Amino acid sequence: MQIPHDTRRALDVVVALVNTAAEPGRPDGLADVTALHGFVKEHAISDVGELGSRDLTGVRTVRDKFAQVFAAPSSRAAAALINELVATAGTTPQLTDHDGYDWHVHYFAPGASVGDHLAADGGMALAFIVVSGEQERLRRCEAPDCRRAFVDLSRNRSRRYCDSRTCGNRLHVAAYRARRKGADSHPEGSGSEQVEIVHGGEQQ
Repeated sequence: MQIPHDTRRALDVVVALVNTAAEPGRPDGLADVTALHGFVKEHAISDVGELGSRDLTGVRTVRDKFAQVFAAPSSRAAAALINELVATAGTTPQLTDHDGYDWHVHYFAPGASVGDHLAADGGMALAFIVVSGEQERLRRCEAPDCRRAFVDLSRNRSRRYCDSRTCGNRLHVAAYRARRKGADSHPEGSGSEQVEIVHGGEQQ
């Protein structure tokens, strides 16, 4: 699947934002304004002014909306959520080539809050996925103790885990050990078996 650079980058930020949400055993990654500063810096989000508690509330609201898009049962439901996001953000497309990047489109209005910034650019990136008929690529990790969001960019839409080298291999090793335990309980007819470590169960 071919995705423009700026859309791909916006999708990366969407995924990163969704994955800051608190989960069992994992605290909220945006617990305070300091954490929001860290997120903005880590993801090089441009044109962001002084951040405060109102910005934190706004970004958390956008995060919840993005998560709802990942969980949307249909493209129509996803489209309704995305339309709401970009309308609320006051989307104003403009070409820019800031910070050494080639020409690309920013969808947030000049002077927009960081929440509106994320809603506009992230919302339009998600719109690209829906318009392309690729909503099913917006996924959650199938590891039962993970559930992190990711965008499946594999050619055959076969990616199952957020990270093939952690969740993917961990579950494959667990499955192998379960098979070996069963084989040890019924040794007759069992042959030697090699553990197969695969990268995420997908073909890139």
